[in-house]
Parts: sequence; structure tokens; C-alpha cells
Amino acid sequence: MELDQLAALRTPEGSAALAAATEVAGGDPLTAAAALRATGVPAGLSAAALTQAELRRRAVGKFGPEAAGMFLTRAGLEQATRRPVADRRAARLRAAGVTTLADLGCGLGADALAAARAGIRVYGVEADPVTAAMAAGNAEAAGLAGLFTVQVGDATAFDVTRVEGVFCDPARRRAGTGRRIFDPNSYSPPWDFVTGLAARVPRTVVKVAPGIDHALIPAGAEAEWVSVDGDLVEAALWCGRLAEVPRRATLLRGDAVHTLTGAGATEAPVGPTRRFLYDPDPAVVRAHLVAELADTLGATLADPSIAYLYADRPTATPFARCLEVTDVLPFSLKRLRALLRERRVGRLEILKRGSALEPEKLRRDLKLAGDTAASLVLTRVAGAPTVLVCRPVPTT
Repeated sequence: MELDQLAALRTPEGSAALAAATEVAGGDPLTAAAALRATGVPAGLSAAALTQAELRRRAVGKFGPEAAGMFLTRAGLEQATRRPVADRRAARLRAAGVTTLADLGCGLGADALAAARAGIRVYGVEADPVTAAMAAGNAEAAGLAGLFTVQVGDATAFDVTRVEGVFCDPARRRAGTGRRIFDPNSYSPPWDFVTGLAARVPRTVVKVAPGIDHALIPAGAEAEWVSVDGDLVEAALWCGRLAEVPRRATLLRGDAVHTLTGAGATEAPVGPTRRFLYDPDPAVVRAHLVAELADTLGATLADPSIAYLYADRPTATPFARCLEVTDVLPFSLKRLRALLRERRVGRLEILKRGSALEPEKLRRDLKLAGDTAASLVLTRVAGAPTVLVCRPVPTT
């Protein structure tokens, strides 16, 4: 999208086109475009409105009802923080005494808007003029233009002495192609600038990819991994005065927030498989807090490299799903097929860690038939390929 297209969308005619596009979006694109042009909307405005309507429809999962009034790009939506995560981060910044914040590389403004809702004055910096204009439009639509302003420019040139805190979400996709960037030195702003912010601003937060190498985490920083309803969505580095613990796993489930903390430097004990298996939330696994979780559950690993925990009794925990193990056997397709046929298993959930088997191919090879359900865990025990037949443990 170009600036003139965005400007056209913000006119009364553009607003009408967006409203009409919302009514027809979500179906066949050609049919939607024809329907919109039939109402007299020019082709260029029609295309821009349909693109925005489709992006807004996709954005509801991240932003909720506010998505209906936002301006978006595909790349910006992909990297934007989900509202519950951004709101929680903003609340923590406000509780730490931050009243002015620089958002370096603010993108569409998801985090800046959350900070503004928390009462923080935010100065956004965005290199792309169209994205910056969209962020400003999003602030206006949310009624937060007085607390969140955006300037087009180089994030590395912003005078951070003007603010009490800094948030930085470096771009991890290449402009124009949208391809992921895996080398932090190729981020924008570059990694050395990002990690150097903590030395310049005592309250610095950096959003990073969930798969970040722990070796890249700056000394003294708190690394937090966040999952939403079991889906690992991001990691963040809390630096300087904001760091509270070495590692944190935060689980957002509905309105509930669950936090597990620790050093992330110890290994859980290893033992045999036991009656109950715990499958830790991915935030716990990525934060290297499996040992801390094992301690709370009285659990052990059956293989030092596989993050499944085993215990003799079920313990209620928000940090892992619990399954009761009914059978443990070395992997054998013939034997497994016979067992499931004997149990009349027709509905099978397949989980795996440490197994090269493809779940859907295995499902076809098993030729399931029956009226009962089971869970199958493909894993390793003491290095050996192993299959566990399980059933879920009720959570209440």
C-alpha cells in the first residue's frame, strides 16, 4: 500500500468502501471485488479496502474488536503483539514507574497502544512511512493520539535520554519479501544496537523470537517466554531495573495468568516411566524451566533430552497437561496396530517429542477402527524409540 492509498481510505469515501468491503470479505476474492466495484467503488480503492477488510478479519484473534478500526499490513500483523500480551507488558512497565516510553520500530503500534492505554506517554519511531502513518491512524482510531505519536525515522538515531523506558521489537522479516531473518545481526535495528540499549536506558524491554538462542541473552537480563492458550507466541528480554528473575514462563489462559520462574540452569532428575505423564507448556520448555516444574510435581524425565515428565500421581498444574499411561512398549507398527484394534480405538490423538515418525502417516498405517479414543505419545525412553498409550486425566 502507498501513502496516497492509505489517505484515500481515511476519507469519507474510503470509510464507506471499507464498510462495504467488510460485508463481502472472507469469501472468494474475485467475487468480493466484483461486488464492491458494482457499488461504484473505483478499482484502486476497492482493492485497498478489500485488503484491509481481510487483514482486519484475520487480526481479530490478536486485537479483538479493536481490529475493526485498525489499518494493517500483512508483515506488520504477523509481527504485532497480541493484545493480552501487550497489555500485560504495559502494566508491568507502568508498575515499574515508567511514564514515558520510546517504542523503537513501533510497527503498527500494538505495543505502543497498550502502553498508552496504561497511561504511558509513548514516542514511536518507524522507518517505513506507510507503516508509521498506519500506526498514527490506529492511535487516532483508539482515541490515544494524545499519548502515542509516531515519527518516521531511524530508530538508532532517537534520543533515548528523553524517556524513562525503551521498548524495541526489531524487524525479523526482510522488507519486500516477508522472509524470516534468523541472524540477529541482520535484524532492524541490528542486534548489537538492541542489546546496547540496556546500558543506556535502565528500563529496557526487547521483544524477540520464541526460538532465540539462550546464548544470545544478555547477562543480567530476565528472559520471559509467553504462551496464550497453549500457543507459544513470543519471548521478551527485561533488562536493567526491570529484570526480576533469570527465566520466566508466563501462561495466559483466558483471564488467568500463571507464572513459573527460576534460574533455567538445572536439569531434572532421570528415572523410569511412571503412571502419569506431564506434557509441559511450550513456554516452560523454551524457558528451560522443566526442572523447576519437575520439582513441584515430584516428577522425573525418562530421557534427559526429552521434555516429558513422569510421576506416580496426578497433580493439578496449569503448566502441563497430564495423561495417564496405560501401556509402554518399544515401537512396533504391527504390535501397536494389534493393541489399538483390541482396544477398539478409532479416535487417536498423537503427540511426539524426540521421534522422527510422521503422525499423520502413522495414523494411516494404523488403520484405526472402533468407537473409543486414546492418546498416543511417540518419544524416547533412555534413548530407545518408545510408544506410550495414554488417556487424559480430567482437569477438575
